[in-house]
Amino acid sequence: MYKISTRGQYALLIMEDLAMGQPEKYIPLKTLSHRRNLSTKYLEQLLIQLSKAGLVIGSRGISGGYKLAKKPEQYTVGEILRVMEGELCPLSNFENNTVVSEGSRSFWKGFETTINHYVDSVHLDELAEKNQEFIGYDYCI
Repeated sequence: MYKISTRGQYALLIMEDLAMGQPEKYIPLKTLSHRRNLSTKYLEQLLIQLSKAGLVIGSRGISGGYKLAKKPEQYTVGEILRVMEGELCPLSNFENNTVVSEGSRSFWKGFETTINHYVDSVHLDELAEKNQEFIGYDYCI
């Protein structure tokens, strides 16, 4: 069964962090690292990949850090996960998979469609709002 890697999971968490509070402000790498108890080196690798995909913007210097490239409601969970994971498909090489029978092929195709539809229906602002409710206060630096 297909699993989302820790890289994908942490990328989504970091994007949630950037969406909470004031998403238009740069958040220092050390602050993000501290919030999720991740090494700055590992976190920087994730943010570089997110930056290359155009999802975040990085800025150097004393007031630098990272921020979202768009408004939180313009991101889907699917978009974020695909940057880190590639296509979200339950079977590797689905079209040429000889292990799948013709009878079960439609099941697997439907399963893939359901997964992709779901992750594309959830927006980053929804996750950030749920986190705000859980934390119960503004999440600013």
